Amino acid sequence: MKHYIRDYMTMLKVERNLAQNSLESYERDLLQYHDFLESELNIKSILNVTLGHIRSYLRTMNDKGLAANSVKRAVSSIRTYHNFLSAEGLMVDNPAQLLDAPKIPQKLPNILTIQEVDDILSVIPEKAPMAKRDLAIFEMMYSCGLRVTELCDFKTTDILWDSEMIRVCGKGDKQRFVPIGPIARENLKNYLNHERPALTDKNSNVAEVFLSRNGRKLTRMMIWILLKKWSEAAGVDKEVSPHTLRHSFATHLLEGGADLRSVQEMLGHSDIATTQIYTHVDKAHLKEVHKTFHPRFD
Repeated sequence: MKHYIRDYMTMLKVERNLAQNSLESYERDLLQYHDFLESELNIKSILNVTLGHIRSYLRTMNDKGLAANSVKRAVSSIRTYHNFLSAEGLMVDNPAQLLDAPKIPQKLPNILTIQEVDDILSVIPEKAPMAKRDLAIFEMMYSCGLRVTELCDFKTTDILWDSEMIRVCGKGDKQRFVPIGPIARENLKNYLNHERPALTDKNSNVAEVFLSRNGRKLTRMMIWILLKKWSEAAGVDKEVSPHTLRHSFATHLLEGGADLRSVQEMLGHSDIATTQIYTHVDKAHLKEVHKTFHPRFD
């Protein structure tokens, strides 16, 4: 029965050009779905599945206390999977056609204040091991709004010094160009000129910019560990992740008067609705705008 998943995954790779993380999530969701159908409902063919069977699986997910986002992603995976089977002529009726995704309350992103960002960046000791690298990493993440995977995959050929831009390879291998500010540029040059050469001596073939002490491409987990280390050293009493810097980048731009469309472009969001969440973050800023411009505050 699971050979249909292989066919579906091949279609996603060829036609949808999804990121590897997305492909792995789809496959994991569908394997769990198939396992439930076989072990709990004794269904031997995916072609015999009904809407009732799917709802039974989703009820089980809810009963296990899984997060609403996990259930929503499973609904999306199952719906598109059955759409594929129907489009291929393998199913006469599509049981997932009437499937509704669960409503998820909008969660506002966790952000840092400008002062907290400054505290993290200034706490890195100038003479600490790999200090130039760490400072360049977090200056770039905050200056350019990069996802952690985008930073890990960032290559020397992606730096466009003359135009003061960088090329970013985002989700689904979609490229975008993002300005890089003078402070981030200076820290990046400092790292490239004074620390990276010693790292490439250990691995001359590496193309990525940010490397570990043994000359290998930095992993996502290592970026998390480094940011946790420096945010704790700065006394920032918040849950801080690499994505927090990205959230802060977007929020601070909008607070400063940037237009939503430009922020969407720099973040690499395909849907502007995703970017709009940042317009709800800073209530203090909204109050200040209201106070400044509304005539009844004279």
